[in-house]
Amino acid sequence: MKLWNRLAPKRWHRIAVLVALIAAVAVFLLPRVWNSLFEGYGSLTRANLHFDSVQKLNVQEFEALASELIFESARKQAAGNGEDPQDPSSRMKTNLLVRTRSFQRAAGFKHIEIFRKAGILSYEGPSTCLQCHATMRIQDHLGAVKEVRTMEDVTGSVHFRFQWLASGFSTHGFDGKEVAPEGSFPIPVGKIDRACGIPGSFSWNGWATLVETKPEGSGGATVMRSEGCGQCHIGGGYHPATERMMPSNDIPPATEQGIDCLICHSRSYDMNYRYVVEDSNGTRWNQDRTMRAAMTVGMPASENCLFCHQHNMGGDLYPQSAAAQQLGHKNQRFQQVGARSGSPWHASNDVHAAAGVQCLDCHQPQGHKIPRGNKGTGLVANDLPGVDVSCEHCHTAAPHLAGPAKALLNGHSAKLACETCHIQEPEPYNLVLRDWVLPQWNASTGVWEPTNLLPEGTPGKGFTFLWFNGNGTFLANALGTNPSNPSGYNPLMEQMVHLNSEELRTLLAPELERLASQYSFDKEAYLRDLTDTLNRMPESMLERRRQVLREKFAPLMAAGKSRIYPFKLFNARMFEDTTNQGPFGAMILPIDYKTYYQTGKPAEAVKAAMANPNVRKMYEAPFKASDLREFFSYFGVDDWKQSYPLQDGS
Repeated sequence: MKLWNRLAPKRWHRIAVLVALIAAVAVFLLPRVWNSLFEGYGSLTRANLHFDSVQKLNVQEFEALASELIFESARKQAAGNGEDPQDPSSRMKTNLLVRTRSFQRAAGFKHIEIFRKAGILSYEGPSTCLQCHATMRIQDHLGAVKEVRTMEDVTGSVHFRFQWLASGFSTHGFDGKEVAPEGSFPIPVGKIDRACGIPGSFSWNGWATLVETKPEGSGGATVMRSEGCGQCHIGGGYHPATERMMPSNDIPPATEQGIDCLICHSRSYDMNYRYVVEDSNGTRWNQDRTMRAAMTVGMPASENCLFCHQHNMGGDLYPQSAAAQQLGHKNQRFQQVGARSGSPWHASNDVHAAAGVQCLDCHQPQGHKIPRGNKGTGLVANDLPGVDVSCEHCHTAAPHLAGPAKALLNGHSAKLACETCHIQEPEPYNLVLRDWVLPQWNASTGVWEPTNLLPEGTPGKGFTFLWFNGNGTFLANALGTNPSNPSGYNPLMEQMVHLNSEELRTLLAPELERLASQYSFDKEAYLRDLTDTLNRMPESMLERRRQVLREKFAPLMAAGKSRIYPFKLFNARMFEDTTNQGPFGAMILPIDYKTYYQTGKPAEAVKAAMANPNVRKMYEAPFKASDLREFFSYFGVDDWKQSYPLQDGS
């Protein structure tokens, strides 16, 4: 017994140490094992990435490029000081000025000297940036300062991830709940923005696609074109950045090193490097990783934001869209006809842009997290949902300072939002109605495209006016109430779902005739579907819709203070999974871009998309338990049914 007593403490100590060691190893390995299992189940592909834009300079080439960049920037500054390009003496003055130290210092580009001292002669992506920027200090809107790991800050921002896990969202589901409240599972809040009208918006299915086109004038030759969601995201891998959906939130090094830092931070980023590439692992998006782009980094300017956001705001056909002018050195990107909002940001269109205001002047970032504002509709992710972004920050609640009517106008601001008067009319190509079910052949691009039924910018047609209190639904419906007649204002049963059929009939007449020459369909029924979006909903579902509005939405609509705002109108015809349908809509089925654009057979494109392993897994138990039960409750779908729509292949 005495011998046992002497040995026991040592043995139990060893056992405790062994248990602690096993626990530590488990804590370290479990996330990685879980992620590997998840990746295998989710059919995700990861590999180290190579970008053909990476270049290794020698010292002489570096110095020559540095001189060129500084000279170009200094010339721009000198030209801004009044150079007349037609006047030889003025040009000579500019040439002299740009050689002075003061002008060259004002050119910025401090990283040229940093790279020179560090001997950095090639840019390898985030690994190059993190040599100096492994951590960063950020200040929140209340003035508190903290230090964070830069990579964690980037991958925690909505420009990378697809999920959200914080309270304060202004959007709500049709179950009356705030979208993704803090403490819930990180459902894919940021990945759904249906205003662009891409069916299903399943980025797993449409991340990076090469489409074979036969444009008019190519002599029958095939031209490859790039398409997919990945062109407007900073992740550079073979699939979207869905790692944050995993409980461990672990992001592998290969994914981190695929992040495109320069698209936001370079003053000379070339969008011609943004095209789809294909290798043995699959398809992904290329990036500009040239030393020219790396040596001109700085704080993001509006031009950087507009590489992606002009696509939504002004559209690809807007003549001032830089991205649309730089379609790719090869496998050029598609130009989409029709704009989401038709309100481009450019000096010729916007007074703030003309004054030199930058996007980040209003959307002031906290590190890499950027506030969208707390008056949003639509299921669009918001880094900082509690941070306000509004006109009043600069203009105050009494913005009219001169003129005999200033008091009257300032009084109107209690009921009218600034935008109601100051956004007078979107661009005429602002898209209101799109049909993905009846596509049209575009000979000039050599692809089948969705039919844009109604491009319209005039008030009452391209956009409408609604009472809005800052709350909205995740399908972009504004919530609010008419303070003069609360009981008579019911937009989700009236204003938003019923359009003027006679007026629309006149507007759509030419397009309907063109469609009728190609497709056999009942024009009256077609028009009824467009003008009365609830006409096919059974009475039982309509009653449930009214009940949800009374019980769940009435308090949200009555909350706070409502004012009149302008709202973009948009609707689209798509394929739906009616087995998962609620009183406010059904699951919109995805399309396979390649099949759709090449064949013009939308039903076949849906079948091809639904065959994607990750889309099929949406109908299996793990996805239902982790994501879809809660997500589709926002649709008003009480229980996500796992009946895969194409069981019989039809």
